[in-house]
Amino acid sequence: MALIALAADKGSPGVTTAAVALAAVWPRRVLVAETDPAGGDLVYRSAAAHGGPLNPNTGMLSIAATARRGLVPDQLWDHTQPLSGGLEVLVGLGIAEQAAGLAGLWPTLGRAFSQLADSPHAPADVIADCGRISGDTPAVELFPQAALVLLVSRTEPEAIARVRDRAAALAAKLHGGSRGAASLATPLIGVLLIADPSTSAKLVHQVNEMLMAAQTGARVVGTLAEDPAGAEQLAGRKRGRLDKSMLIRSARKVTVDLYQQYGAAWANPNAGAQGTHGVHGAGR
Repeated sequence: MALIALAADKGSPGVTTAAVALAAVWPRRVLVAETDPAGGDLVYRSAAAHGGPLNPNTGMLSIAATARRGLVPDQLWDHTQPLSGGLEVLVGLGIAEQAAGLAGLWPTLGRAFSQLADSPHAPADVIADCGRISGDTPAVELFPQAALVLLVSRTEPEAIARVRDRAAALAAKLHGGSRGAASLATPLIGVLLIADPSTSAKLVHQVNEMLMAAQTGARVVGTLAEDPAGAEQLAGRKRGRLDKSMLIRSARKVTVDLYQQYGAAWANPNAGAQGTHGVHGAGR
């Protein structure tokens, strides 16, 4: 099982950029699912593999009818589209009002996402961009099926305080209460910091101390570089060597660290390796 859910508490910390950056260097086949109930961005900002626009009606919107009749994991591929560069995406909703069509279906989607890695035909991990979450956000219903929930946060004091409180709230919701830092409860709750590389090591230590003191059970799993130029390249709005950007180099380190720690649990002998996609993603 390898559903990785990315979310944020408030503001615009870069959840979509983080999801696409991690997927671009993911070591196995991966599907990016835009599951933000407020709507996705990729359809507006990214080119499809054929050079034209993505189809807004093929993705989360089209999967709703299928899921009401039950959803086999391989059926997810019927609703995905390749971006320029080859990354496969499940395009998000256009507007928040369309989320009503997915009412009651989030657990079904979560199971399909988590089981896709075990497909005998087309196995893949799923990185879900859940956007900004609160206690009543329906995308949280995906989390029990996830192997890892990553809370994306910038490093301003108020952002760190919010991510600490959100991690504690999720621990209570998913695990039945606060946990010590050594907890191995599933899903694991991690924090992904968007930070200046020159100060990231010190910040990781400080945030981990805060998370431990609050007994959230969460910890920082890595940092992505605060790299506006790299984010623009990832979004296809600026030319350059994307694979040499600080953003992608830091994303590669995060994925390597994740697989060193958890890869055995996610292993699937049928999955192939990936390099860096020349992907046109989107920032948020």
